[in-house]
Amino acid sequence: MEKFNYLEHYKIDAEEFNYFAERTGATEHDERRVHEYIMAFVPKEIKSVLDVGCGSAWVAKNYLKKNINVYSLDISVLNPVKALKKYPADNHFGITADSYNLPFLDNSFDCIIASEIIEHVINPEGFVKELMRVVKPKGELIITTPYKEIIRYALCVHCNKRTPVNAHINSFDENTLTDLFKGEDLESVKWQTFGNKLLIFLRTYVVLKYLPFSLWKIKDKIVNLIYNNPAHIILTYKKK
Repeated sequence: MEKFNYLEHYKIDAEEFNYFAERTGATEHDERRVHEYIMAFVPKEIKSVLDVGCGSAWVAKNYLKKNINVYSLDISVLNPVKALKKYPADNHFGITADSYNLPFLDNSFDCIIASEIIEHVINPEGFVKELMRVVKPKGELIITTPYKEIIRYALCVHCNKRTPVNAHINSFDENTLTDLFKGEDLESVKWQTFGNKLLIFLRTYVVLKYLPFSLWKIKDKIVNLIYNNPAHIILTYKKK
């Protein structure tokens, strides 16, 4: 089997797809709730945050105004440049780097966010290990990903081979995620599922988008008690 050239793939991906384009409908609502969940888990007293796979630069949007140093990182050159252009600030830094070989010293960041990224990476264990290396003592790594996703495939028109849809090559649950890192400097691991696939399928965002996060969160927990089919999982690794 031909080895997946992820470096080349995601450089081209950044050129072909605009991650800064305005989201609409169910996609916008789902992303909004993922971001709100993450922000609820981010420690209050942080001075620096690394956004791995900076996407739309939503981390910069929300944390620059709190006088927190934000590092928007992506494997492509294009996305960090767009992030800096959209949210210019003295405390905003754009970084192009491979997340398996970060250009930072050990213990550099109070918090690291990797939202909807780990399902794309070829070596999840190596990915988490490298991120934890640059987390400060008592700092946290926050990861979100689809929960128990059934990976779908399509036949590529170019190579005529089975290709995972949306480049999702991994599926995770609480067990596989918590097993990714067992370093001696790990203090704790916590996880929580959220979202509901049925509600997404039924396009209930038309009504639910008006709920503030606190009420939506209560509704979400009740629905998943009745019909347990969560869409996402959030996990935090805390360093000693």
